[in-house]
Amino acid sequence: MDNSDVMTPIASEAASEAQPVALSQFRKVPVFRDVDDDTLAGLAAISTLVTMPADTILCRQGIPAEQLLVLLEGQVALENTTPSGASAVVDVVSPGGHFMLSAVLSGLPGLMSARTVTAAKLIGIEAEGLRILLHREASLAAALLRAEAMEFGAMVRQVCDLKLRTTAQRLGCYLLALTEETAVNSVSLRLPFDKRLLAARLGCRQENLSRAFAALRRLGVETHGARVILHDIVSLRDYSLPDDSTDLESA
Repeated sequence: MDNSDVMTPIASEAASEAQPVALSQFRKVPVFRDVDDDTLAGLAAISTLVTMPADTILCRQGIPAEQLLVLLEGQVALENTTPSGASAVVDVVSPGGHFMLSAVLSGLPGLMSARTVTAAKLIGIEAEGLRILLHREASLAAALLRAEAMEFGAMVRQVCDLKLRTTAQRLGCYLLALTEETAVNSVSLRLPFDKRLLAARLGCRQENLSRAFAALRRLGVETHGARVILHDIVSLRDYSLPDDSTDLESA
């Protein structure tokens, strides 16, 4: 990856055919579902819809955010790098998620870099225009305040996971978050990204992830590459002790 190519959806020449954003596309994003149509029209006027290739840097740590980025398709990794050059994946954003919100609202440099894991379709909302809209649109302000609160809650849960749960328990919680509420005790699912990225997301090395999968076999966790079968969800839940609020948004 050439890290010198720092791209944003509005300005990037790598983006394919930047397009206007329809209100229906905003409605697909959880944070905007309760925002009124007039406000969404104002957002659409300062937004662009683009498709970016895999392994593209969307924004870089330490640089003020020019856009609030909303992911419609694909996956984006959020990463932090220390002065020594060591880096860690803080989160992996799935469709419907957004990132750089705190940096956009504060006007301060972002604390993370964002990189596309796969080809991705995104909405880029101009930061300055968004801050202007916030001063006059109460429904938008309420929606983004709630989004900020949810981001903070997710961060607290992640810190608690790292401090209070073993790697195997963190993996168990993650797998449970990928399942839908069901009356059955067995389910088959696919990991949304490769195990290397999953290990980084869970805050462990790849060999520790392999050991965690092995530890969960006695609880009915069967793996076939990216396909995972949970044969005993009740036992896995009793072992992993997930938070009541564990869901896909916080996974």
